[in-house]
Amino acid sequence: MIATLVQLAAEGGHAEEQNPLIPPGPELLVGTIAFAIVFFFFWKKLLPNINKVLEERREKIEGGIENAEAMQAEAQSVLEQYKAQLAEARHEAARLRQEAQEQGAQLIAEMRAEGQRQREEIVAAGHAQIEADRKAASSALRQDVGALATTLAGKLVGESLDDHARQSRVIDRFLDELEEKAEATR
Repeated sequence: MIATLVQLAAEGGHAEEQNPLIPPGPELLVGTIAFAIVFFFFWKKLLPNINKVLEERREKIEGGIENAEAMQAEAQSVLEQYKAQLAEARHEAARLRQEAQEQGAQLIAEMRAEGQRQREEIVAAGHAQIEADRKAASSALRQDVGALATTLAGKLVGESLDDHARQSRVIDRFLDELEEKAEATR
């Protein structure tokens, strides 16, 4: 077949002048056969490899897009969880702050009540002490005034008033009269 093509090519060279855009017949035939061989090789060997590479690349791209969408959905889910946790933490902090304020107010009220109770105890103890001191001072004063009055009365009367019972009665009567006069003037 190649020999025929070569023979045709040799004969074609003597022909009349041809159109320069159209190649001579044998060249056209050899070019067509070479093109068919190259096309067949590309179609059987190269085209499946190219399609396979293109398919793998398309799958990677689609897989990447799916992965990106999945990651975006996961990121959105994590963001929503974070926002929910943040809102919950803020709510918990507000609750704790409110609880602390309530406990603080309760502690202050308890401390005021305890302070008031202690103050009242101290005042009552002070009043009791003052009353005891007043009674002791009154008793001591009665005795001193009684002794002075007895001595003075003894000097005025000219006799000794050593009788203790009588002395005590006179002193008590005298002091009671003084207290009544003091209260009446108030």
